[in-house]
Amino acid sequence: MPGPLVLGRNITKAYRAGSREVEILHGVSMAVEPGEMCAVMGPSGSGKSTLLYTLAGLELPSTGTVQLLGRDTTALSRAALARLRRCEVGFVFQAYNLVPTLTAFENVALPARLRGEKPPTETIRHALALVGLEGFEETRPVVMSGGEQQRVALARVIAQRPRIVFADEPTGALDTHSGAVVLDALRQIAHRPDQCVLTVTHDPVVAAQCDRVLFLHDGYLARELTSPSAAEVAALLTDLAVTGTGASS
Repeated sequence: MPGPLVLGRNITKAYRAGSREVEILHGVSMAVEPGEMCAVMGPSGSGKSTLLYTLAGLELPSTGTVQLLGRDTTALSRAALARLRRCEVGFVFQAYNLVPTLTAFENVALPARLRGEKPPTETIRHALALVGLEGFEETRPVVMSGGEQQRVALARVIAQRPRIVFADEPTGALDTHSGAVVLDALRQIAHRPDQCVLTVTHDPVVAAQCDRVLFLHDGYLARELTSPSAAEVAALLTDLAVTGTGASS
């Protein structure tokens, strides 16, 4: 039986703040299985984005281990880690991370070019059409709305076909229609047998579309819900914000 695609064991993460060392994550352990879409939630400052970046290999844990596709990122060289991220990992961030001088087509083609491959024209066109951007191939980000730019970023991930997708507030700045398109595409990616999605979100409606929701509080993994409703997610978030315990009512 295949193991988890993302695995974190006893992760701590600390940053230097002047003469002090501030620990953000305190021994977090979690896994994301093949075919699963998992959300991370918690009050502001709980360590959600720090956990996402550490699991994605964008940051190294201070202690503990992270495995992507069974490979220990803490034991990889920088070059090997960069290759792993470039070939097997996709990112959908709220900041879009598009190159403004490139067209939508060229932005979606960028991962293939960075791997030294010929961009797959039909795959790229299909990915743009899938997120509702057919006809935008030659359009540059500067004349696009925020929702259109986010959908280009998502099309880039779809065309890349990574096994793991990390998404940081992917619908946070989008209108209802664009948010629904992005969320539906992420769910399609996640529910393929050899792929998964891990997303950070503040929206209970988005979290309720996920298979599991993990709740952080002050850098600790506080609770976990499986296939929750939006109301259950909102209630637990309120408990965490008010009491810090996430106790069921």
